[in-house]
Amino acid sequence: MRELLERHGLRADKGFGQNFLVDEGVLRSIVAAAELGPQSTVLEVGPGLGVLTRELAARAGRVISVELDRRLLPVLQETLAGLGNVTLVHGDGLTFDLSCLPEGSAMVANLPYNVGTPILVRALESGRFARVVVLLQREVAERLSATPGTPAYGALSVVVAHFGRARSVRLVKPSAFSPPPEVTSSVVRLDLTPGRAPDPALFRLVRHAFAHRRKTLKKNLLMAGYPAERVARALQTLGLEAQVRAERLSVEQFRALRQELEGG
Repeated sequence: MRELLERHGLRADKGFGQNFLVDEGVLRSIVAAAELGPQSTVLEVGPGLGVLTRELAARAGRVISVELDRRLLPVLQETLAGLGNVTLVHGDGLTFDLSCLPEGSAMVANLPYNVGTPILVRALESGRFARVVVLLQREVAERLSATPGTPAYGALSVVVAHFGRARSVRLVKPSAFSPPPEVTSSVVRLDLTPGRAPDPALFRLVRHAFAHRRKTLKKNLLMAGYPAERVARALQTLGLEAQVRAERLSVEQFRALRQELEGG
């Protein structure tokens, strides 16, 4: 891979959050976790040098790879030459039209670190994916799969739980990349509930609930403008203590809280 970059006069661009994955063992772990087959349609955001893309193409029926960095297109055209089931798109993963994908698709990607979370949330909200397998910073990955009452649990954890279930597949050392990042990474698999639509009211409530982690849930909701009487009644109805903090509530409890606050 280094020879390929040198031949094209390229190096990883921090502005794109680029760290090229070169460890074959990690590549195999990502592809295995995705459980792809001949009928699978896969979206890959940020294919980089096309190393993961080739592995995906060997197992899936169709792979759509979206790369924002125009400099990498000649490299990808070289590494992906002859792969008839790969479509290379010069575009942005934050704006790519996900509606062109069939429902039940998979997203498998070594996501750019600087925009990984918004790309992931956008994919979840699209309703197009049955499974997502992504490589992210360990800190972000832990938030995706965190459970109530744990230090990493937050608004992102609740949003992910609304759409399905996340679990860690494996940790990835910096040496698996070129150039190596300064942090440990993690492969995460998300299995999504079919037909689960976004819930803007729930997400808004969750965002307010976690706005100030040191404050109680009640205090955060009052600061966000929810009526005091309605908040007190909702907490009492759900059997929640007045001093409870947001990180103690599951996604089911947040849904119930939203219903109580809306119906009050």
